Amino acid sequence: MENGKYSDKVALVTGAANGIGAAIARRLADGGAQVVVADFVAERGEAVAEDIGGVFVPCDVRIPSDSRMAAQTAVARFGGLDIAVLNAGVVTGGDGFDADRYRRVVATNLDGVVYGIEAVLPALRARGGGSIVAMASLAGLMPVPFDPVYGATKAAVVNYVRSYAPLVAGEGIRLNALCPGFAETPIIDGFRGVIHDLGMPILEVSDVVDAFEVVLHSTGIGECWQLQVGVPAEPVAFGAPRSAGG
Repeated sequence: MENGKYSDKVALVTGAANGIGAAIARRLADGGAQVVVADFVAERGEAVAEDIGGVFVPCDVRIPSDSRMAAQTAVARFGGLDIAVLNAGVVTGGDGFDADRYRRVVATNLDGVVYGIEAVLPALRARGGGSIVAMASLAGLMPVPFDPVYGATKAAVVNYVRSYAPLVAGEGIRLNALCPGFAETPIIDGFRGVIHDLGMPILEVSDVVDAFEVVLHSTGIGECWQLQVGVPAEPVAFGAPRSAGG
């Protein structure tokens, strides 16, 4: 990796206490960025922040004021914000439908992105632009019968990014999504057997971080980049609906 690649950048990463979020925070810090580590798991989040020379902010992405506080901390501690990575996410877990689990997944995976975008926009605008990368999933592009609620939230993130990105592009703000397959993190512990039975290879976290950097440095807006084992990350080509007379 090029030293100093992010030396003039300030980044905010949600869900950064472990897994993909922590790895992205480390990669940005290794490149010289000042990083705000945002997560509701304080002990692990504080450890990551200390290790990378960043700052930890307690953040439950289901609460709009928590996301605003995280963005405001970036400005107060480091003078601004250039990169926002909206990574926090959970799977449903358990058998059958449960309303509380449903609300938790929707509030974390979808509301967390919606609230996160609104929270970081003022700081990005003050900077004259910047980049937002929302972590969606390959599960948002294909059926996932073993966790349909998770799949629905990630599909919603995909369309929200595609729909919202043109609204802020004129301000120099690039909004895109990354849609990786399942990666080697604790989030998949409850359904590793299902993934194996489906023949889905599991990504290394480092591959997801590499793909994140590709998305971060791309010039597109409203793109949703898919990533699978053995296949380079690339934007999904969405077809337009047929017209009424077509």
